[in-house]
Amino acid sequence: MTRYRITVEYDGTPFVGWQRQDTGLGVQEVVETAIRAFSGEDARVHCAGRTDAGVHAFGQVAHFDLIRNDVTTKTVQGALNHHMRPHPVAIRDAAVVDGDFHARFSATEREYLYRILNRSARPALERGHVWWVPTPLDGAAMHDAARVLVGRHDFTSFRATQCQADSPIKTLDELTVTPVATPWGDELHVKARARSFLHHQVRNMVGTLKLVGEGKWSADDVRRALDARDRAAAGPTCPPDGLYLVRVGYAIADFA
Repeated sequence: MTRYRITVEYDGTPFVGWQRQDTGLGVQEVVETAIRAFSGEDARVHCAGRTDAGVHAFGQVAHFDLIRNDVTTKTVQGALNHHMRPHPVAIRDAAVVDGDFHARFSATEREYLYRILNRSARPALERGHVWWVPTPLDGAAMHDAARVLVGRHDFTSFRATQCQADSPIKTLDELTVTPVATPWGDELHVKARARSFLHHQVRNMVGTLKLVGEGKWSADDVRRALDARDRAAAGPTCPPDGLYLVRVGYAIADFA
């Protein structure tokens, strides 16, 4: 039995999310179907973090086991990319890892990027890949307010009501808002980094920071929302379009 770790990039627009579901096509199903096509084995693919419908990934990490041990990492990457066409999914790299490695449970941190396109004209080329906000946003005020959320807190106010995590307490290591000038207009990039996140936590935090950017809320309002420990006290859930799983971190010892 050989365990393979893969880094997966995908456009989440046409998918119901990462997880295989009866309601539509998930990224997991695309990868598992490709594994069977080249290996003849029914392998279960485990990911570092299940993304929702419409959420994208630059650096999703997953692993699976094959009974046969004569498959090189180059073959795994090439064969999967071949059999997954024309789906917008690509394997960026593949590696053999120790049998104790687990894409989800071995992860030490996860990093997300949220892209806000802040211009008056609606997006054409970037549609489905950014959150279009036509009204001007104060990125500096959003960045200052984001500092309120950094650290170990009870994030109930930023947790989806259907979240199944055992505890709402998480440690947010980084939350920044950075203006980025692009050829298609000004963007605000929200970077969030932590060992793990609650369901919709990033999208709920971004939706709250948008209120600050619009001048409707202050950093003190964000703190009051956090302290309320009530989902109704925080801002709205922003759309999935602008969210990307950028990177998953692991200890060096996890790799063979």
